[in-house]
Amino acid sequence: MNDTAPSPVLRTAPAAPAEAVAFFAARLTFQTDVADVHASIRSTHPGFILVDSRGVAGWEQGHVPGAVHLPTADIPARAADLLDPALPVVTYCWGPGCDGATRAALALAQLGYQVKEMIGGIEYWIREGFPTTSATGTERRAVDPLTSPVNSASCAC
Repeated sequence: MNDTAPSPVLRTAPAAPAEAVAFFAARLTFQTDVADVHASIRSTHPGFILVDSRGVAGWEQGHVPGAVHLPTADIPARAADLLDPALPVVTYCWGPGCDGATRAALALAQLGYQVKEMIGGIEYWIREGFPTTSATGTERRAVDPLTSPVNSASCAC
């Protein structure tokens, strides 16, 4: 490797600090993570409605306790009956390899809802050891040490 060549990381220069502030603030405006959703729904007033945008098979396999089941395709017809327009909505789908939560968030925003996407989806919810519920009851899997500290309530990030 040529030591005078720019590193692969710096081939494209970092943004100016003001641009970085705008970009990262925007990301936090549009996204939240599973740990913050979990901490919020454990409180008495989380301040948002959590929407599982997967189909029936995914919902029945297991979902976040307290979530509302509203598949993306059903949003135009059913959102007004299921969601309070005064409350922000947080959407989730399968995981980082799926953009279903993004499509659901877009559909809800087009209807006038304030919305965020839960990054990581149900996959990271489960991998971080948070409970899921189904017709057979509540299940909590062991924490995946690649996604969250095993002996801590949060990553403290």
